[in-house]
Amino acid sequence: MSNSSSQDLRAVLWTASADGPALSLIDQTALPHALARVEVRTVDQLVDAIVRLVVRGAPAIGAAGAYGVALALVQGEREGWNRARIDAEVARIRDARPTAVNLMASVDRVAPRVDEGLDAVLAEAHAVVDEDLKANHAMGAYGADWLLARVGVDRPLRVLTHCNTGALATAGWGTALGVIRELHRRGRLETVYADETRPLLQGARLTAWELAQEGIPHFVQADSAAAGTILRGEVDAAVVGADRIAANGDTANKVGTVGIALACAYARIPFVVAAPTTTVDLATASGDGIRIELRGEDEVLSWAGARTAPASSRGHNPAFDVTPGELVSALVTERGVREVSAGELPVAG
Repeated sequence: MSNSSSQDLRAVLWTASADGPALSLIDQTALPHALARVEVRTVDQLVDAIVRLVVRGAPAIGAAGAYGVALALVQGEREGWNRARIDAEVARIRDARPTAVNLMASVDRVAPRVDEGLDAVLAEAHAVVDEDLKANHAMGAYGADWLLARVGVDRPLRVLTHCNTGALATAGWGTALGVIRELHRRGRLETVYADETRPLLQGARLTAWELAQEGIPHFVQADSAAAGTILRGEVDAAVVGADRIAANGDTANKVGTVGIALACAYARIPFVVAAPTTTVDLATASGDGIRIELRGEDEVLSWAGARTAPASSRGHNPAFDVTPGELVSALVTERGVREVSAGELPVAG
């Protein structure tokens, strides 16, 4: 793949061939060593792909869930399911990952069109994807504008990010990485510090891969280095994504995010969350109401299939943590910027 092309990736695509319709997913477990796609034709395969992080990132999971409703219809037609079975399979897709609200919201948006048939379901799913792509470009511009005005230095910015929030995690372009891309496009980005993002290395494997594809200067660093990098004055701002944002601005994101926010607060530099309004969940009053996914112990007790901890050790593996709203300098959405720490509450889509 040539440079400057990762922004054009489509992690989630609906395809049709002689073998019938399928959901085509970039296999994010294979990156950075191989850019490969997985063809998903059953609900079981889709749920497995979501759980194993073949597809990941809240907006991309939302897109997969939207198309998953169509997939359930196609499989139901092929296997003679009744409406109750279709509804049950759609519910399985909706519940595949509990923290990312986009998955639930997208399924809930598309599912009411099941009675209208496959074409109507697909039209709604395509709309979900198109809206996310437009939202990403809008928030990239809003976020870059806000950062340049707030940081106020006459030089390119040094930005820290966590996990992966680029084209791989969305319908394309990216949320937090979309802001970074926009800064780079304007010639206002010096370098990116990409946290490796333990235990599954989404930053080292995926974000660094996207940055490398576009020739964006960057460092990969251990998650535990982030606070020190910030406090040494090597970072002008941190920009991260979100999997769910509560009504009070509390933000669930990949585990390790809250430590970055605390370091930014101490260093008095901006901590920015970039996410579409579909990630805002006004029905959840605060972060206390966000269910945090606990993943399998092996992800933290083993490495490359080899046990790294004593046999008697247990693993604690939350996939996300919650950053209090008072630490969020700015929430950037496709509608503009809300300065949450200053009392401007999120607005939902």
